[in-house]
Amino acid sequence: MANTDEMLAKVGPRLRAIRRQRETTLVEVAAETGISVSTLSRLEAGHRRPTLGLLLPLAQAYGVQIDELVGAPPTGDPRIHLRPVQHKGMTFIPLTHRTSGLQAHKVIIPARRRTPEQKSHEGYEWMYVLNGRLRLLLGDQELVLTEGEAAEFDTQVPHWFDSADSTPVEVLILFGRQGERAHLRTRSVPR
Repeated sequence: MANTDEMLAKVGPRLRAIRRQRETTLVEVAAETGISVSTLSRLEAGHRRPTLGLLLPLAQAYGVQIDELVGAPPTGDPRIHLRPVQHKGMTFIPLTHRTSGLQAHKVIIPARRRTPEQKSHEGYEWMYVLNGRLRLLLGDQELVLTEGEAAEFDTQVPHWFDSADSTPVEVLILFGRQGERAHLRTRSVPR
């Protein structure tokens, strides 16, 4: 029974890490799941025992398996089950299972013009445009990246991005919350 208690004690910190990774507030999660803010807060702090009735809507809202929330041991299946997550009108498709360390997402940004609202936070980001044109505001700079172009920056610099025109844009994003950078190899080294 101690093993189960230990696993359940780690659920709260996982929930908090996932919510923070998605830059979502308790109020926003409560509105999406129907779980009260106080219950969510107590779950994250470890003062409320997680139940299936609470974990199901949270897993759905965060786009993760319940196994990830409870820290279930891996089954040996190496496939990544892509579960798109909607956030601020964009579709984020996680390409990794991690809640910490370097994370990869494919992001689909619809053809629309949002009002720019630059934000900054801890971390480091690398973006590669797969399809379309990406408008990136980075501090005082305004850039338009086209297919095949990439940008990398410290996310403590205020930034914002959107489709640059009337067509959707698809972007590959690598993000390291603690400032981890992507290690790129531009050409093979002879042996």
